Parts: sequence; structure tokens; C-alpha cells
Amino acid sequence: MNKKLFLFACLFLCSIHLMLAQTQTVSGNIVDAENGMPLPGVNVIEKGTSNGVSSDFDGMFSIEIDEGSILQFSMLGYVTQEIKPDGSEIQVELAPDTEALDEVVVTALGIKREKKSLGYALQEVGGESLTQARENNLANAMTGKVAGLQVVRGSGGPASSSKIVLRGNNSLTGDNQPLIVVDGVPMDNFTGAANNDYWNPSPDMGNGLGDLNPENIESMSVLKGASAAALYGSRAGNGVILITTKTGKKQEGLGVSYSTNIGFQSIFSSPELQDSYGQGSNGQYDNQSGSSWGPKIEGQTVENAEGEQEQLRAYDNLDNYFDNGLNVNHSLSLQQQVTDGTSLFSSVNHLDDESLIPGASLERLNLMTRGVSVFGKDDKWKSDVKVQYIRATAQNRPLNGVNISNAFATMYLLPRSLDVTRYERATDEFGNMRWYVPTNSMNPYWAARNNLNMDTRDRFMLNGSIRHDFNDWLYAEVKAGADLYTTNTESKLYSGSPLSATGRFSVGKNTFRETNYNAIISATKDDIFGKWGGSVTLGGNLMEQESSSISGNAGELEVPNLFALNNGIGNPGISESYSNKKINSAFGTFQINYDGFLFVDVTGRNDWSSTLSADNRSFFYPSVSTSLVVTDMIKNTGGNVPDWINFAKVRGSYAEVGNDLPAYQLYNFYNIGKDPNGNTTAGRNGTLYNPDVKSELIRSTEFGLDARFFNNRFGVDFSYYKTNATRQLINLPLNPLSGYSSVKVNAGDIENKGFELMLNGRLLDNPEGLNWDMNLNFSRNVNTVVELADGVTQYSLGGFDNLAILAVEGEPYGEIYGTKYQRVEDESSPFFGEIIVDGDGIPLATSEKERLGNQQPDFLLGFSNSFSYKNFSLSFLLDARIGGEIYSGTNRAIQNAGTGAETVTNGNRDNIVVDGVVADENGGFAENTTEVSPQLYWQNITERSGNLGINEANIYDATNFRLRSINLRYDLPTTWLDNTFFNSAYAGLSANNVWMIDSNLNGVDPESVYATGTNAVGFENLASPTISTVFLNIGVKF
Repeated sequence: MNKKLFLFACLFLCSIHLMLAQTQTVSGNIVDAENGMPLPGVNVIEKGTSNGVSSDFDGMFSIEIDEGSILQFSMLGYVTQEIKPDGSEIQVELAPDTEALDEVVVTALGIKREKKSLGYALQEVGGESLTQARENNLANAMTGKVAGLQVVRGSGGPASSSKIVLRGNNSLTGDNQPLIVVDGVPMDNFTGAANNDYWNPSPDMGNGLGDLNPENIESMSVLKGASAAALYGSRAGNGVILITTKTGKKQEGLGVSYSTNIGFQSIFSSPELQDSYGQGSNGQYDNQSGSSWGPKIEGQTVENAEGEQEQLRAYDNLDNYFDNGLNVNHSLSLQQQVTDGTSLFSSVNHLDDESLIPGASLERLNLMTRGVSVFGKDDKWKSDVKVQYIRATAQNRPLNGVNISNAFATMYLLPRSLDVTRYERATDEFGNMRWYVPTNSMNPYWAARNNLNMDTRDRFMLNGSIRHDFNDWLYAEVKAGADLYTTNTESKLYSGSPLSATGRFSVGKNTFRETNYNAIISATKDDIFGKWGGSVTLGGNLMEQESSSISGNAGELEVPNLFALNNGIGNPGISESYSNKKINSAFGTFQINYDGFLFVDVTGRNDWSSTLSADNRSFFYPSVSTSLVVTDMIKNTGGNVPDWINFAKVRGSYAEVGNDLPAYQLYNFYNIGKDPNGNTTAGRNGTLYNPDVKSELIRSTEFGLDARFFNNRFGVDFSYYKTNATRQLINLPLNPLSGYSSVKVNAGDIENKGFELMLNGRLLDNPEGLNWDMNLNFSRNVNTVVELADGVTQYSLGGFDNLAILAVEGEPYGEIYGTKYQRVEDESSPFFGEIIVDGDGIPLATSEKERLGNQQPDFLLGFSNSFSYKNFSLSFLLDARIGGEIYSGTNRAIQNAGTGAETVTNGNRDNIVVDGVVADENGGFAENTTEVSPQLYWQNITERSGNLGINEANIYDATNFRLRSINLRYDLPTTWLDNTFFNSAYAGLSANNVWMIDSNLNGVDPESVYATGTNAVGFENLASPTISTVFLNIGVKF
């Protein structure tokens, strides 16, 4: 009620103001300040209002405004000008915006450069675009916004990890993720979903980017190619993402901003299940059965597992069990110019995500302060200091895969006629778990309350720099930064379940520290010799990483539910590790330019790594790039450029970068441990390390074109690249008689080549009406295993059971191999290519694994549109992954359990005659006519030839096209706020995962990959479904 009264009061005061205000008509003409030509289409706005007009073809305009108002004149490609009219007619001269053409961007090592001078691809993403995504994990907010960037999303709930891959995979054993640099300091973007074991997966512990608050980010620069990232040497093999956080700026009022986003979560996509057949087997009802191969559901009376009579019906257990999740995010910041030389940005952000998965949650507190100060004589000294603290606590991270604690798997596989809410009272009078079957399954309500995990991460990100400008062309800067965090984990399993009679307990602690010290001196000067100019930068970096971990596992507890390591039956399992790594580096850049249109850059970096032997630890990484601004060249040499072309340049580059070796992989050592009797043991790694290995070497070539047209309203950027990553660090098999199973060597060549296309345009530009901006990112990458090693044609990237993701020599990276249907191979046979069935009419499986597809997409597409109409704005993002294949363990499981919609045809389960052939007594084949029951068919398809059955049956096209997000916002008119302490205010609605336009996995989201801590991402296995969230967004400034 108070809010309504407040808005009514504002409207009332505004109406009085409008009635009393005196108006005047102002007219005039607008011309180009350089050539005096009239400018049509200039936006003329009465500042602080939506009142506006556009200049006509002759540059003339006329507008009625309040006396004393200020007029704003704006147009793409020109500097915005504000004028307070002192009469009824004015003459306006708009100057071309040279900064728009000579855009300054942040490049490697935080060096700012004119974008037109760059000889490589660099794409920027604004902080507001990342904030509007409303994603818990910053990595997910990048989806569809950068050409050539693929986000592989984990399926581990609200705090799950995501993996970023730029321009394909360069390594067989590395994580293939770009280096993340925040304000010039690298951060650890660990990926906590490393375990993709089929039977016993570990919780997804998230990744480093999930700790950052998007509200703090000013901009993000994505350095895609090796030339862009070469100054980071052995850490830049997969590209670099530079994140620049906000600094203080002069603001109206106090400079305080507050925003809140309240999100309502629901399941976005889930497997298609049948509602026609109930619990049981072979068409008969069985209240102890875990499958849905029972009778047709027709309302008949049956006896349930509790001994009660009930009518048989289908239940929507997904909807009945899972709650509607709630995501609440509060942000408060201060951004202000404190004194003439000092600016300050401080923020506090609190995220509370109560997942729709009962008991699962994420709470994150993010505090940050950054101060920039200019001081000393003639303001030649500058300091920049930032302190950031993050505390993230996750409760009950869900488990995926074939695990009885996986609540989603339970709901997918639960008999369709069983009501899960019957077991919401999860324990009986003796404290034991209540469930319809006593073993091999778990009550999800019991699991949410009694099978618990928790982790807390405390993280500090610190950096400070001081710079001295000796004059207007020479400066020196020293910078120091640190990324420090500690993660504490705890898991508790209470007694009374099939997993444990007395309970289990484990704890762990992981610490990480990385420090970086940089020093550079840089000189930049134009017109050194006539029209020749250039710059030189020299510097060095000292990096050290240190990590440690310790964990204890009590196993089965002596005293039930007393959670202490010394309460275990027998000795607790203790594990401890330590790692230390250093890289010392020296680097330099040299650039020459001619007359502002020709630029040539040469860079070099030498790394000395502690993880390599003395003879191999020094590596030099060079790059060369060039940029030719064709439009400036023509103009500066007396030529004429068509009026509709504003800017055009061509670029090219060559570079070498690397991927370093992890610590302690040169020489073999023994791990000290304890056996169950408490005796000290020593164990050796099964890989024979090689002290002669070197870092992986990546060579890259790139060419590109950048152009803008029609007064900078339209732009195109095209890149073609080719990258070869050689000296792969891989483990090759050894004869077991040697005492080792494999040996580490340098071998192999992984190639990536492709193109990226970026289009942008201002399709409508109307200050009085509708404005429309469009951006399109489209990319194609071909990732090929050129060679492996002598005598080796395949290398395993991951997988389980009879499914494997492989690197196969001469084939695309990430081939999916598994069993297929046996087919007639005789090309002369009339049955060539037909499926072969056995005497019971059931398809046969191949005995060997064969190629089923490839995990890589053929194309990536992101298409964003932004509209504005007066105080309203609307934007949406469409994105697509086109091509590639994925194995669906979820579809396999629901087919086997009889819950999948595929197991019912037109509401019935009639016997099946497989379209195939059967071997005849003459050694040939005959058409199959044998009927088989649906249960026998599906259970054989999903179990024959291993736990995963015939893999070919559940390989799907991974193409998917979706409306990723939509944002609607209304900015309150400033006149409404004239008599309040607010300077601005807005309200809006937004949504993520709005509409799956096209997909092929029977309701399973192709993005729900099993684990992101692996390069084998071509399968999903009973993963948590994707979440859709609708947000209410409110923000004010004062």
C-alpha cells in the first residue's frame, strides 16, 4: 500500500509540474562539424524525458520543450552534444566520434590498444549483457555471446560446473579451457566435476568462474587465437578471457545502486514418460517390482506395498516430489569519484538459491572494494588496489548417474503407478527408511534428509598495482596479485538405509594459492620518423602455485550416527597430497605503425617452468601480427572511400603458445598410505614418467576482415584460423611385465581449423519510436586428430562399460564408439544393411565397438536482439548447437524400466516384430516374422552386450535450438523521481531457458552432460534436468 501511495504521489507531483511548466518551440539545423554537410536522422531528445524528434533530410528539426530544458543531439558515429537553448533557433555542429572508430580495448597483460591496430580476433562482452543473463555461474552467461566459444554445462544442480572451450580442443589430456584473468591477475578456474564413474559418481563441486559476481564486471575481452594470447606463454594454449571489474566513476547523487532479482525455478526439460502401464512385470501387477512392465492402468483395484487396497492410476512423481525453486539475489554497490584524483567502487552481493531439488541449495556472499588513485606531481603516479572476498556454501549437491541416491533417476525409473508422496514420512518407528522395496533403491525423501553433503569455500582475490608516467610516452608499472581459497567438505550418511546399517562419515580440506608478480616498462610514440610510430614493452612475471589436500573417511560407524573419524569400524582412511609449481617469465612486444593505417606487432615470451627438467624447462613463444586499415590508407593517400563504408581492415597473424605439464610428472615416486590394519604401505603410480618430456606446442595462423557500414550502423567481422597442437602429453600403453601400465611421452598432432562470423546492426533508429539492435555469432570448427604416436591409432578420452569416447588418428576429436546392431554386410545380398535378429526375434549386437558418432558440434549459433521504445526495453537471445551426437543413458534407463514413452505405442503394448532378418539354415537370411513382447525387446536392447545394451539404440543427434533468455525492462521517467532521493529506478521481468524450439532426445536436454571435468562430453547419464527460471528484477540508484 505504501508503494502505491508513493507512486501516486509521484504522478500527482509530476502532473502539477507539467501544468505549471512553460513550454517553447526550438527549431534549427544540424550539420557535420568537419564538412558542414546537413545530417539527417539525428536524435533530438529533451533530456530526462522521452520527448524527441529526428532531423529531416536537410538536417532540420523542430521540437516543443519546457523552458530551461536541455536538448541532447546524438547519432551513431558522432559525439553526443548537449545544448541549453537560449532562443527559438539554434545551429548545431556534431563532430565525428573518432573514439568510436579508434575503439580502445583491453588486450593481453591488461595493455590497452586501439582495436583497429590488432592483427588478431578479439571479441568483447559488456558487463550489462552478462548481468542480464541472471546465471549463478558466470561461464553460463557467455553462452551464445561469443563466436567460437562453446559452454559445456554440467548437470549437478544450482552450483554445478561449466566448461568453456574456445575454437575446439587442443589437448588430449589437458582440460582445454582458456586462462581466466581478472584485472590482470590469473584466477584458478578449477572444474570440480572430474569423476564420471558409471556406478559411483562424485558430486559436481562447481568451477572457479561460479564464484564471481557478474554485477561487478565492467567488460570481458575474449582473446581467441594464439597471437592474442601469446604474451601468456605456456598458460595460453587454449585462449584467454580477460575480465575487467568496475571502478569508481563520477555519479549523480551518492552513487549508490541497489538491485534485487527474485527467480522462480521449474523443470525446463525432462524425459518423456508413459502413463499407460503400471508397476509389475510381464503384464502382471507386483507391488515389489521396480519397473513398469505391469498391467495397463484402467482403474482396477490392487494391493500396494503397504498392504492397502487402491485403484491403479498413474502419478506425476516429478511434479509431486520436486519443489518450485527460489533464487534470490541482492546487490548493493557504491560507485563514485571520491576526490579529484581518487575513485572508489565497493559492492556486496548475496545469492541464495534454494533449488527445486529438496535439500539442495547454494548460498554465496561476494564482497569487493576497488580504489584507483592518481597522485604526485602532475598526477604522474597511479595506484589501483582491489580486495575481493567470496564465501560459497553448497548443501546436498545432487549425484547423477546410476546411483541410488540420485533423486532424478529415482523419479524417472519409479513405477508409474506408485505414488512417491506416500513415503514422504521417510522413517518408521524404529528409525529405518520406509520404502516400497527394502534393498537396491532409496526413498528420495529419506536421502534428502539423511544422505547429506556440504562444502564451504572461502576465497580471497587480491591485486594491487602502481604506475608512474615519466612523460606522455613512457611509463612503468608494477603489479602483484593473489588468488587464495580453502574448501572444506563434509558428508554424512545416517543409519537405516540399504547403503549402510550404522552410517558413514567423511571430511576433507583443500587449499590453493597462486601469486603473480609483474613488472613492465612501456614506451609509445607516434610520428617518430615522419609518419612512422611505434611502441615497445618489456616485462617479467613470477608465478607460483601451491595446493594441498587432506581427507578422512571413517567408513562404517561403530556407534550409529555419531559422526567422527575416530568412530569408524577399523582405522579411518586418510589421504593427503601437496603440489607446488613455479613459472618465471620474460616478455616483450614491439609494434610499428605507419600513418595510423598499417600496424605490425611482434611479441615474444620465454617461460622457465619448474615442472620440466633443467634441459627442457625453457621455452620461447613468439608471435607476429599485422593490421591494415584499408579505409584510412585510401583517405591518407588522397583517395576517396564511398560514403556508405565507414571502416574496413584486414588482419593476419602467426603465433606459438603452449600447454604446460602438471607438477610432479617427471619422476616416479611412492605414495605413503595405511592398510585396514593400520600398517604403513607404499604404492607406486602405474604410469612410467619421462624426464625428457616437453610442454605441448601450439602453432596458429589466422586471417580476418573487419568492416562497418552506413554510418557505423552495420558491421561484419570474419575470421579464419588453423591451429596445430603438437607434442601432446599422453600416456602410451606398456607391457605389464615392465611393472607399469603406461609411459608418458610427447606425441601426436591435434588440428583445429574453422571460421567465425560476427554480424551486428542497428536495424531501427528512431528516438520517437522503436529502436532495434541485432547481433549474430556463427562459427564452424573442424577438430581433427592428425596423428597420435607410432603404432597407436586410438587414445581413450573417457567413457564406461561398452561405450568409449576416443581420439582416433585421422578422424575428428571425440569419436563415440560402442556396440551397434548386427547388420547384413554382404553388399550383394538383397538384405544388405538390414538388422539381424536371433531366433527369438531380438536384435543382435556387434561383438566389437564401432563408430557411432562424434561429440563435436558442426556449427554454433548465437542470435541476440534488443528493442527499445521510449522507457521500455526488450531483448532476447536465441542459440543453437548444430550437429554432433550424444549417447543418452537416461533414455536407455527409462526404456529398460518400462517408464519411457517409447515403450508404449498409441496407448498399448502390442507385440513387436522387428524390421530385420534372421539367419536361415542355408547360411543366408530370411525376413523376420517372430513376435516379441515389448518388455523382452526393450530389456534386451538395453542390457544385451553390457550394462548399456546396444549403444546404437540410444545415440541421438545433439542438435538443439532454443530461446535461451528474454528480458523486459521499464525505466521510470526521471520526472517521476524529481521529488525523491532516487536518481533512477527500473523494474523488469526476465527468464532463462524459455523454449526448447528443437531437440531430439525425447525430452532430455542435450546440455545435461554427465561431467565437465573430462574431455569426453559426448554422453549423459540420468543427469539432473535443466532448470527454467522466471525473474522479477528491481533496481534503483540514489
